[in-house]
Amino acid sequence: MVGFWGRRSREANAAQDAADTELSRKAQLALVAADERIRVASDELAFATAELGDSATANLKVGLDAVREHMTEAFQLHQLNHDHIPDTADELRTRNARIVQLCEWAESVLDERTTELKERVERVRRAPETLARVRATAEALRSRLPDMQGTLERLAAMYSPAALQRVRLNADDAEQLLDFAVRSADLSERRRASGKLEDANLALEAATETLRRAESIFDSIDGFEIEALRTQTTLADVIEDSRGDLVAARTERRTPEVEAAIERLDAALAEVSGSRQRDPFADLALVSAANAALDEAREKAAKPVIPLEHVRHAISAADHSIGIAAGVIDGHRGWIGADARTRLSEARRIRSDISALPSSEGTREEALRLAHRSSALAEDALSLAQRDIDSSRNGHGGGDWGNWGGRSGRSGGAGSVLGPVIGGVILGGLLDDIFD
Repeated sequence: MVGFWGRRSREANAAQDAADTELSRKAQLALVAADERIRVASDELAFATAELGDSATANLKVGLDAVREHMTEAFQLHQLNHDHIPDTADELRTRNARIVQLCEWAESVLDERTTELKERVERVRRAPETLARVRATAEALRSRLPDMQGTLERLAAMYSPAALQRVRLNADDAEQLLDFAVRSADLSERRRASGKLEDANLALEAATETLRRAESIFDSIDGFEIEALRTQTTLADVIEDSRGDLVAARTERRTPEVEAAIERLDAALAEVSGSRQRDPFADLALVSAANAALDEAREKAAKPVIPLEHVRHAISAADHSIGIAAGVIDGHRGWIGADARTRLSEARRIRSDISALPSSEGTREEALRLAHRSSALAEDALSLAQRDIDSSRNGHGGGDWGNWGGRSGRSGGAGSVLGPVIGGVILGGLLDDIFD
């Protein structure tokens, strides 16, 4: 047995030694990699500072300084592992784990900070190409200015000022933006030549952003014209459909709602045909809403009108059901549970909702529905009340009054009936006097 445990102990020690050896190797490799990463990051910082300036690279510089400070600890721990003073296995293990942790943190910080600069550095390195593209694009857009002006004049003759508000800028705005983009490109080139890199980069960003805004003006004008034409086509279809709906509506049942919807749609059609310069987007919304209102009114008018007598009969039935349920519940208060009382209360509430409805053909369906619902609740209340009463009479509620002091033969029935009257009251010997 001793040999077995000794073998297990030797195996565990061998496994731990192998893990410690691997950790030591990993710590040494991590130190070498981190040291190389610091060197590369230092070079990247120098290049980026030369191209972007000090302020743009300040974040990387701060990160690099922090990494160098913490890596000093890692190198000191590595030195302790290899000095002439013997160390325990636990000490070596703890130091190597800390070295690995510091190196991984250092690489993570430097990766994050250098990644932030890569895109900006690439943009700066492509500055000559970017400047050439800005100038070429600006010149191409400038050649389109006469066509843009002609398009705007044509649109102004076709559409109302309200419609043209969707194109808030004009050809003059586009020309000013193009001029500013070119001047910014020239300034960027001059600042870079004089060594003012930060100013050069800012001017380059201003040039590209201004050019983007100028392009968006051209795109918005073209897009407006296309969308306006599409909207006009849709509007023509809706107008044709609306005129057909008006013809059909005048041959159908004409309720007050239908009459009002016809007038509204007539007015909308007259308005959109009233002048040459219109807002097709607003016109489409106007006619579509009026057409939808007429469709809804016609749909309601097409439904069979519920006879008034049917509604009155349903309401009378609800009143009758409520009256019966209320009579039973009020006459047996001590026996009736909460379910029956709740349903009766809800039936009464719904009945009051019927009285609040305006008296018109349009509300008859709702009144009929509420009346049926009120009746159903009252009938449920009555059914639950009868169940509670039967349960109490069978001795399951309100106490068992069927046997007072051995007088079961004389008082069995009377006790159940009077249970709700005297329930919870201690009458003592008075009960004998009552039934003698």
